[in-house]
Amino acid sequence: MDEALLRTLTPTVIGILGRRGADFAAAEDAVQDALIEAVRVWPADPPRDPKGWLVTVAWRKFLDAARADTSRRQREIRIEDEPAPGEPGAVDDTLQLYFLCAHPSLTPASAVALTLRAVGGLTTRQIAQAYLVPEATMAQRISRAKRTVSGVRFTQPGDLGTVLRVLYLVFNEGYSGDVDLAAEAIRLTRQLAVKTYHEEVAGLLALMLLHHARRPARTGPDGRLVPLAEQDRGRWNTRLITEGVDVLQAALARDRLGEFQAQAAIAALHADARTAEETDWPQIVEWYDELVRLTDSPVARLNRAVAVGEADGPQAGLAALAELDPALPRHSAAAAYLHERAGDPVTAARLYTEAARSAPNLPERDHLMRQAARLNSRFTGH
Repeated sequence: MDEALLRTLTPTVIGILGRRGADFAAAEDAVQDALIEAVRVWPADPPRDPKGWLVTVAWRKFLDAARADTSRRQREIRIEDEPAPGEPGAVDDTLQLYFLCAHPSLTPASAVALTLRAVGGLTTRQIAQAYLVPEATMAQRISRAKRTVSGVRFTQPGDLGTVLRVLYLVFNEGYSGDVDLAAEAIRLTRQLAVKTYHEEVAGLLALMLLHHARRPARTGPDGRLVPLAEQDRGRWNTRLITEGVDVLQAALARDRLGEFQAQAAIAALHADARTAEETDWPQIVEWYDELVRLTDSPVARLNRAVAVGEADGPQAGLAALAELDPALPRHSAAAAYLHERAGDPVTAARLYTEAARSAPNLPERDHLMRQAARLNSRFTGH
């Protein structure tokens, strides 16, 4: 069973059913039923045309469900002249589906969650981790979103800002290594940049390229997380860095600054430094000031506090951090780092341990526990 193929085909099949008259919720349900059938049948009898098979079975599942509805005949009349199942379309169904899921009837949070489930192929647990909320909470959110769009015909594209947030969350999920969707997110963002010529789409593309360029150095041979300051910069992909900087500069030249352009500018400054010591922290702080002005994001304020600690000293960073809610994700990790730099290893070790308990993934938790153990070993002499 080729799970990667199923992941690739799922949004395409949902898109085809949508063009044939199925609302999103019904199309997604029908495709999920078809996928279950594929898991049962394909190992013994693989189809010659996997997409055509899925479209045929999913459409049959949809029609079976639609026959219980009073609008059955109208739906069937609408699709009589549609292309045959499996016939290739002229549109990128995956990209189109991103827009359709960003529907005005949904809140941005629900649109992101629903798109990650339907297009990205992520599980409810993975989406919950991306949002840093309990899995049960995310399951309820997705269920409510599907009920909201039940019966909706997606005839108008959704909000571009929501689409960009979806793409960035998918990229980050892939970048974390749990589900490798980073390359797909970059591919879709490239297409979107060509089709929209929007400076924030370009900003997001630049941000993805600059982050992706560092991926080879982000983990060591043993799989452990390597912090940015300790990465072997010789392993960074200079071609992606060059492309990302070029894309960013073209976007900034349009003089319509947005949050993704600001984030990309920060990533570009990191990429421009030949060593961690040469990082232009004062300029990074200035870009974080712009990002906070644009978004008023607590996460941006947290990252700014760390940057202030690098530019003006750890005490200044701790003062900036003190203005933020301690319950903010990664607050304890930031505080631990700044306390260590300020010469307080006892507090730093305690905070690293505290941060590890709430780490969103295993590599990060392992890294934080090793930081705590490193400092604790100074006190025990081991």
